Amino acid sequence: MDFTLTLAIVAITVLVSWRAFNDRALLERLILWPPAVERRGQYDRLLTHGFIHADWMHLLFNMITLWSFGSAVEQVFSAWITPAGFVLFYLSAIVVAILPTWLRHRRDASYRSLGASGGVAAVLFASILFDPWATLILFPIPVPIPAFVFALLYVAYSIWMDRRGGDNVNHSAHLWGAAYGVLFTLVLEPRILGHFARAVLKSGID
Repeated sequence: MDFTLTLAIVAITVLVSWRAFNDRALLERLILWPPAVERRGQYDRLLTHGFIHADWMHLLFNMITLWSFGSAVEQVFSAWITPAGFVLFYLSAIVVAILPTWLRHRRDASYRSLGASGGVAAVLFASILFDPWATLILFPIPVPIPAFVFALLYVAYSIWMDRRGGDNVNHSAHLWGAAYGVLFTLVLEPRILGHFARAVLKSGID
């Protein structure tokens, strides 16, 4: 397996999450707890929460998704803005995706959020712009679907669940991460939107 920055991010996230599983103090210091940001100025939590997870299933789902799609995005972004630019894209996606949540709960002492989903969604949606007909398999449904169809379902489901609430998942971060991934890519290369539309229409006609 070739070394990539995506693989390095996955390895670091797995290591930190694993440590936090067994170290409550570490978990509490890294998690997004809005009052700590508001009262103590611990703005690093807006980023560090993306390196810890609730459990192994949460961690594996995010990291498998990141590893599956991150290398392709890394390759393109590295050519456009250097490898360091790709890393900054991923890290900034974690922060941008959580900002609406933080603003909404900034004085809510009972609220906590963790996980890399915002950054992972940004990478996933950037990759969908490159290859909208890539196939994805949604566990536990063993039927591959086109990436752009998944994107539509993902956005619709996340909006619905964000409004409904009650499942202890930060769907807002998923939505903002996905939007950031699309917008960041279009700012770097506006022509990618035309590529995406032609790819969808061409395969649809064929």
